[in-house]
Amino acid sequence: MATTSLPERIRRDFPVLQREVHGKPLVYLDSAASAQKPLAVIEGQREYLSNYHANIHRGAHHLAQLATEAYEGARTNLANHIGASGTEEIIFTSGSTDAINLVAQSWGRHNLSKGDVVLVTQMEHHANIVPWQMACEAHGARVEPVNVHADGTLDLEDFHACLETHQPKLVAMVHASNTLGTINPISDLCRAAADAGALTLVDGSQALPHMSIDVAHLGCDFYVATAHKAYGPTGIGFLWGKKEHLEAMPPWRGGGEMIQRVSFAGTTYNSLPHKFEAGTPHISGGIAFGIALDWMKGIGMDEIAAHEADLVAHAHSALGTVKGVRIIGTAPHKVGVVSLVAKGIHPYDMGTLLDGQGIAVRTGHHCTEPLMDHLGLESGTLRMSFAAYTTTREIDVAVAGLERALAMLR
Repeated sequence: MATTSLPERIRRDFPVLQREVHGKPLVYLDSAASAQKPLAVIEGQREYLSNYHANIHRGAHHLAQLATEAYEGARTNLANHIGASGTEEIIFTSGSTDAINLVAQSWGRHNLSKGDVVLVTQMEHHANIVPWQMACEAHGARVEPVNVHADGTLDLEDFHACLETHQPKLVAMVHASNTLGTINPISDLCRAAADAGALTLVDGSQALPHMSIDVAHLGCDFYVATAHKAYGPTGIGFLWGKKEHLEAMPPWRGGGEMIQRVSFAGTTYNSLPHKFEAGTPHISGGIAFGIALDWMKGIGMDEIAAHEADLVAHAHSALGTVKGVRIIGTAPHKVGVVSLVAKGIHPYDMGTLLDGQGIAVRTGHHCTEPLMDHLGLESGTLRMSFAAYTTTREIDVAVAGLERALAMLR
C-alpha cells in the first residue's frame, strides 16, 4: 500500500499548490494534461539560465563544457531510468508528438508502401493517429483501429484478429490511456506483434509519471514520452528506439549538429543520437527533465504507483454516490485518471462551475475524438487526473463541488 503521508511529505515542493483560485484553495486535478513542477526542477532550470547558459557540444570554453555535461548527463539519466542499453538510443525531441512524427516520417518513408497497414487502438491520442494517417497517405498505406470494450479495456481478441488479418508493418499503441486511465498489457501486446512480424511503437506519455518503465522488459521497438506530464518542463521529450532501427532510419530534419561534414557535393550525417537532433535543443528543458527523473526516483516509482491506485479507488467510490454520474473507463488497472459524464449536462458547464470553486479539471474530448465517437460521447467527458501530490481530501472536495455544480445545472 502507498504511504498515506506521501502528499504531505512532498506538497511543500510545489509552490503553485499553495495558492488560491477565485478565493478558494487550489485543487489541481489536471495533472494528465500537465503536472506541476517541484522546486528542484524550477531551480535547476533557473540555475542553468542564470549561471552557465551556453550552447552545447562544440564550444571549447568552460560554460559550454558545463552545459554539455549537464545536458548529456540528463540523457544518461533518462537512458538508465527506462532501461535503455545506451545513450545513443535516446533522441531528445520537443515532446511525444514530435517523437511520433519523427518515426512516422523517417521510418515510414522507407518502410511503408501501397497496401501496408499501421495498426492503432481506438483509445489513442490524436498524436498517435494523425502522424500515421499522414505517413500512410503519402505511401498508399492505411491505418486500422483495434476495438476497445465499453469498460475501457482493449479488446484482446480483436487485437490478435487484426494482427492476423491485416499483417501490419507497425503497431502504435498507448501504454496508458489519457482519457480512460487504462493500463494496457504492453509486454504481451508487443510479443504478439513481434510474432506477427510487426514493429511496435508505444506512447508512454501517461505512463512515465506513474510507473516504472523498462523498455527491454516491454519488448517494444520504439517508446516515446514527454517531460511536462512527469513533473518536468514543457517543450522536451524523447524517442527511445532500438539501435538497429535508429541506425537504419534517415534523418528527418536537416541543419546543424545532425551532420559530420557538409559540402555542396554532399553531406555526411552524424552518428546516433545526434543525427536526429538538428539545431540548438531545449537545453534548460533537457537538464530540468533529468532533475525531474531524479525527483521521481527519490520518491520511488512503486510508491507513486501505489498512492495513485489508492486515489483512483477512492475517487471511484466517492463518485459512485453522486446521483446521475457515470464513470467512463473502469478497467481493473488504471493510472491516476478518472473520466465521468452526467446525463443531460455538458462537461464544460460542470468544469466551469468547478473552476469557480478553485477546482481545476479538464473537459472535452482530451484529444481522443475517435474514442469518444466509439463510446457515443458527443460532448466528451469531465476528467479528474492525479499525481503524487494529490490527496484524498482534494478528491472529496472535488466530488462535493461536483454535487453543488450538478444541483445548479439540473
